[in-house]
Amino acid sequence: MQEQAIAWRHAGDDIGLVPTMGALHAGHDSLVGRARHDNQRVVVSIFVNPMQFGPHEDFKKYPRPFEQDRARMEALGVDAIFHPPVDQIYPAAFKTRVDPGPLGEVLEGKSRPGHFGGVLTVVLKLLNLTQPKRAYFGQKDAQQGAVLQRLVRDLDLTVEIRMLPTVRDTDGLAWSSRNVLLSAGERAEALALPRALHAGADAFSRGEDPVLAARAQLNGLTPDYVEIVNLEGASVLAAAVRVGSTRLIDNVLLEGDLT
Repeated sequence: MQEQAIAWRHAGDDIGLVPTMGALHAGHDSLVGRARHDNQRVVVSIFVNPMQFGPHEDFKKYPRPFEQDRARMEALGVDAIFHPPVDQIYPAAFKTRVDPGPLGEVLEGKSRPGHFGGVLTVVLKLLNLTQPKRAYFGQKDAQQGAVLQRLVRDLDLTVEIRMLPTVRDTDGLAWSSRNVLLSAGERAEALALPRALHAGADAFSRGEDPVLAARAQLNGLTPDYVEIVNLEGASVLAAAVRVGSTRLIDNVLLEGDLT
């Protein structure tokens, strides 16, 4: 992968990277489409990263429909699908881990200790292996995007991190690879999450408390958190909830710009 990427760069081609953990959906399609618009080459990585999962999280049951994913990306005309085994990314002697700093210790970082260290470590490796000019992420993972922006600035990386708007299904639920784990009944329950966040945003626009307004609309869903956070200048109302055994995250922008 790295040799091919360097050859493309030497030929004058910009590379756009879309890092994923597979179970690809319409949100990923939008990232690929933007990457194709901006670059001569598009690489999609598919790697379920064990380093970003805690000991009691869903690493083993995380969906891995690789043949389906490959067909979907081939239909979109990507130039490469990078799907390495775990022991190539993390060989036995691997010891290094990236520290995300204070921004990685709140919200997802507080609920999932070590999560962002795992994210930054694998993304840094993927950037080195695929040599992109630009890398594309969705705003559903707004905190992740902010942590990655900090990584690029602090370590003087030349890649541009592009954050694209969250893609939602027709019922308003943000597309997520974990959505496939929801039963029909749980899917209906999960709709309380985007509705709650929009209620919070409406409350904020009226000068009221967005957190209280959002929590009041969760309809029995168990939240890990519902909080306002400043992400590199953007004010975001973010929430994580559990629907059955599946954990979902979402957010709405209150002020500023996530891009």
